[in-house]
Amino acid sequence: MISFDHRVKIFYKDVDQMGIVYYSRYFEYFEEARTELLASIGLGVTDVEKKGIMLPVISSHCDYLKGARFEQNIIIRAGISTEPRSKLQIDYSVFIEDEKEPIATGYTEHAFVNDKGAAVRAPNMILERLNQKA
Repeated sequence: MISFDHRVKIFYKDVDQMGIVYYSRYFEYFEEARTELLASIGLGVTDVEKKGIMLPVISSHCDYLKGARFEQNIIIRAGISTEPRSKLQIDYSVFIEDEKEPIATGYTEHAFVNDKGAAVRAPNMILERLNQKA
């Protein structure tokens, strides 16, 4: 499994009137963690797109277990545990820094699409990077 821990500080703009992180922000945190995960294995978004491959989100999900609060630091652990074929799934676990139990879990699924918008199989360049880092 390939994983990457992305750290985020919760700012006032992230919370609702109750002082808890607003639910939609988790998908933004997932995106940040996903971008950093892929970059950490040499698959920067811009580089992949220059090779004619896009990774649009086709499905996303989040389970909220406990709310993060203003000024807390959280860690979003993004991971890839299965070799992609026609789509890539990235799993996420969100932790309050220094705590063991996740406060949220989720995933995003991504299609592989060429520069003409047609679905394609997982490109060799992506499979090779994933296998090198596994």
